[in-house]
Amino acid sequence: MKKRENESYFSEVLDKLVEHRAAMAGLCVLVLEIVLVIILPPILKLNPYDSDYTAFSAAPGAAHILGTDAIGRDIFARLIYGGRTSLLVGLVSTMISCLVGVPLGLIAGYFRGKAEIVIMRVADIFMSFPSIVLILVLVAVLGPSIWSVTIVIGVLGWTQFARLIYANVLSVSEKEYVESARAIGTSDFEIITRYILPNSFAPILIAITFQMASAILTESSLSFLGMGVQPPGASWGNMLYDAQSISVLSKRLWMWMPPGIALLITVLSINFLGDGIRDALDPKIKI
Repeated sequence: MKKRENESYFSEVLDKLVEHRAAMAGLCVLVLEIVLVIILPPILKLNPYDSDYTAFSAAPGAAHILGTDAIGRDIFARLIYGGRTSLLVGLVSTMISCLVGVPLGLIAGYFRGKAEIVIMRVADIFMSFPSIVLILVLVAVLGPSIWSVTIVIGVLGWTQFARLIYANVLSVSEKEYVESARAIGTSDFEIITRYILPNSFAPILIAITFQMASAILTESSLSFLGMGVQPPGASWGNMLYDAQSISVLSKRLWMWMPPGIALLITVLSINFLGDGIRDALDPKIKI
């Protein structure tokens, strides 16, 4: 009976998500982006590092469909490889945040006592610092690179997941089915994995999408400031770095508009998907 109820619930959630047009549009865009950044480089033999010494800052044309940058590198190739970088940073850093924050939040919410005090006070300390300043300091110490940026963003993002799962665990732990499981001698590990986590995880799914969008924007901001992915590596952020020049900003739109538009579309798509998941999981909302 319980299995049928779970299947019915998940079926209803999936149906509501599919009916959410903005979420489906966002999902389609994200899937298309992932496919393109994976299959286009080998098919079109794109190289984001080689320079065309006959075409510095060249406008879009037959040879370079999106033009070239100041040292002759193909903007389209760098746009595709930059998409790989930005999506990788967003996904991996979010998984790191989730893998760190969710277990800590579970421990703090379920066992309470000293564990709760230590974990939640550490979370408060992390949240008391301006995140971008702390990220800049840590990246400067570790050295700017794609992996240092990814790890730093991931590690510093754990507090959102920890506090969210902590609040939900406090509520779920008081439910009758959890008290019944304790009464019959069920182990803490089994209670957490079978009862607490499944009934507390829905808000985490929503937080994952918004954290991905935030991580992509943070990486782009760091790269724009010169503290993220370093040239000749490509990311949408360090492609936007050229927009700091007034001449580029006003006269060479092809050098910064493609990564800017790609970044805007990607973040909007992720947010639309997150909104759809939130609405699908809310039983009060009828789509």
